[in-house]
Amino acid sequence: MTQPMTARTAAPTTTTGMQRPSSESPLSIARGALPATDGATGVLALFEEWTQRSPEAPAVIDGEHSWTYRQIDAAADEVATALRGRVRPGDLVGVCLDRSAALVVTAVALARIGAVYLPLGPRPGERRTDAVTEDLNVVCLIGDPEVLPPRHRTADHLRLALPGEGANAAATVVAAFAAPGTTARSAPPEAFYAVLTSGSTGRPKAVAVGEPALGMLLSWYRATSGLAPGDRQSLLIGVAFDPHLLELWAGLTSGAALVPAPDEVRWDPTVLADWWRTSAVSVCVSATPMVEPLLERPWPQDLRLRHVFVGGDRLRRRPGADVTATVHNAYGPAEATVASTVHSMHGTDGAAGAESAPPIGRPLPGVTVVVADADGRPVARDTEGELLIGGSGLALGYLDPELTARRFLAVPEDLDLPGVERLYRTGDRVRMPADGELEFLGRLDDQVKISGVRIEPAEVEAAFEQDPAVLSAVVAAPRTADGRTRLVAYVRAAAGAVLTADALLPGVRAWLPEQAVPSDVRIVDSFPLDANGKVDRAELTRQAAHSDERPGDAPAADDGPGDATPGERLVLSAVRDLLARPGASLTDNFTEAGGTSLLAARLLTVIEKESGVRLRAPELLRQPDLRAVALLVDTRRAARQPAGA
Repeated sequence: MTQPMTARTAAPTTTTGMQRPSSESPLSIARGALPATDGATGVLALFEEWTQRSPEAPAVIDGEHSWTYRQIDAAADEVATALRGRVRPGDLVGVCLDRSAALVVTAVALARIGAVYLPLGPRPGERRTDAVTEDLNVVCLIGDPEVLPPRHRTADHLRLALPGEGANAAATVVAAFAAPGTTARSAPPEAFYAVLTSGSTGRPKAVAVGEPALGMLLSWYRATSGLAPGDRQSLLIGVAFDPHLLELWAGLTSGAALVPAPDEVRWDPTVLADWWRTSAVSVCVSATPMVEPLLERPWPQDLRLRHVFVGGDRLRRRPGADVTATVHNAYGPAEATVASTVHSMHGTDGAAGAESAPPIGRPLPGVTVVVADADGRPVARDTEGELLIGGSGLALGYLDPELTARRFLAVPEDLDLPGVERLYRTGDRVRMPADGELEFLGRLDDQVKISGVRIEPAEVEAAFEQDPAVLSAVVAAPRTADGRTRLVAYVRAAAGAVLTADALLPGVRAWLPEQAVPSDVRIVDSFPLDANGKVDRAELTRQAAHSDERPGDAPAADDGPGDATPGERLVLSAVRDLLARPGASLTDNFTEAGGTSLLAARLLTVIEKESGVRLRAPELLRQPDLRAVALLVDTRRAARQPAGA
């Protein structure tokens, strides 16, 4: 097996390209190591190999419940048998399940049939799912019938015999068959899975990935982490996002056990650390914002955790000397199969504890990266440019051939990139210094990342404009003082309509993933225009970043320091800062005001740091408003005070 791709053991960077005078700087081109050849390369074949080798080893451990490789294999056979005849090889199947044994069985069953696994998450937005099943030739949705969209709720149902135990399991799961749209697109025949990414047209776009590309990634992951029988691999990532494919199949192709995370683990870094300990997790994949707060405090001890792979957002600090796990800062778009580059860090490194963004590192085995100018030509080292990715890790493309042609380019004939036939234009701005460690600098277009999820503002705008009371919407993406990006929607009402943010947001949530719902909605009469008569988005972003109050908001009468309790002042100040909404009041509900799971985790961290009171995520989410959250803080802080203090 290949050596781990760490900052110290990464394969040497190779530069190549057009002929140039020896006095020129090296070009910004780098290749990963040659791919490993470790026996069976098929993803499903490796799972079946482990099933034969150690059938009684645990494959899934979910609290008190456990399933062996033999049991998962047998359950997958039963589901595959039930679906055959109605689901054929190459068919797209939408999976609306949460992290559970049922999800694992479904993934194996669909791979066994040769169907294309399309993860949509356990509670997909109704309108969003309708749009997906109209645009894509999805033969059926698999999930709890109560959460399926109306068209599939009343469709022909086939009940599936899936495990019903576990923290996130659904009691009843069906395959719901409904006719696709007449112009729906199918997946290419080589596809193993497909995932959705944000689309500038207002509708999500689907990326198809082949089994060899996923197999190459898994080979690197196993070699880097040492994942093996006896280990426990977290199943933590939201199911609708592509890193979930990495963690799920990493466990099944290594003989290790998968450990599904309960929902509250994903909302609270402290609970996450406790779960690592009690569940004896060895290797974890996590969104960057979940792990970063743990790097800002003493690292939890007595963990079995050896490796943490983080990605999806910019990491802003390095692990300290007390961090006992190797932290891998991974980068990669869905179009390049989850991860393309990595920079690995240890507590023993010289830069340990530095509050500076680490690089996104060097390419994985089989991956070639190029930093290019606007014409697609490689730039010299230490020069900014667009990151292009090629090699064996590339996706097959989008299900929309025209979009594939725009983003996946043929290698220019005069550019020497052996083994690379296509390059994917990421739209990300990077720099490759002399040492070859790529530095991420931002985006070249309007696309943004919120809590690790790529979002096209145009898709969010289109979600607002589905409401007939909305004339038009423009979405800005200002940065908060600590460098996070948030979404602010500016909305104009149609003639005669009266709009409020509270009335608009429920409809928007039906179209969008959680991370794409704006934290602030501002009703305006007009948009600022630039010299060309177009909407001045830069001005809207500036306004969003610098305004003290939302238009139309009056300062809350009950949020001043005069009559507010210590808990109220703390909670209100933290929420205003985290949501970048100075007009937030104690009567606001946290999630309705724009709070997401990752922002909730940050809020819990601030509350504990400032008050010593540790709330759990479910407690926060159950409260009707911020005043109720503050009451919990005040009550528990008072209970800890000595009598008469």
